[in-house]
Amino acid sequence: MYLIVGLGNPEKKYLDTWHNLGFMCADKLAAKLGVSFDKAECKSMTAHAGTSEKVIIAKPLTYMNLSGEAVAELVHKYKIEKGKLAVVYDDVDIPLGALRIRKEGSAGTHNGMRSIIKLLGREDFVRVRIGSGKSTPMALVDFVLSKIPQEDNDAVEKALENAAQALEEWAKGGDIDCVMQRHNVKAAQPQ
Repeated sequence: MYLIVGLGNPEKKYLDTWHNLGFMCADKLAAKLGVSFDKAECKSMTAHAGTSEKVIIAKPLTYMNLSGEAVAELVHKYKIEKGKLAVVYDDVDIPLGALRIRKEGSAGTHNGMRSIIKLLGREDFVRVRIGSGKSTPMALVDFVLSKIPQEDNDAVEKALENAAQALEEWAKGGDIDCVMQRHNVKAAQPQ
């Protein structure tokens, strides 16, 4: 069984903000797998799909900084094995449209990831980071909660599509190293 968690904030006012890239990717993946978020459990909305193994896609309702509460409950409830958890989220430290998939690592500057690592007590899970490339002088909290500008929509859409495709391949039993090779992208490519 695979658990894929997209991070974000649940209120409508956060819908199109940088901090909700994880939710947007979870929605895109659920659409690809033909499922919808129809179950409330473990402080999350979840969608359940069956590929070669069962896949649970989750969007925590705890708000970003408490994401670990939902993730820890889901991991415990479904007895998610090592190597079967992936978390997808925005990252201001990588360029707009870039995608970084890693097998493990630190939380960096991301409070949602800090919460997850603290409550799981480990860093050895797949993370899919979607670059928002903060390039403005505004404070970090203001930037991540700001709406994605229309001029960035193409780069964001390509990154979300790439991330969802990578997660689908991985959840269908794809080798994570191969998925990383195929889908890690340094930056958005102009058309």
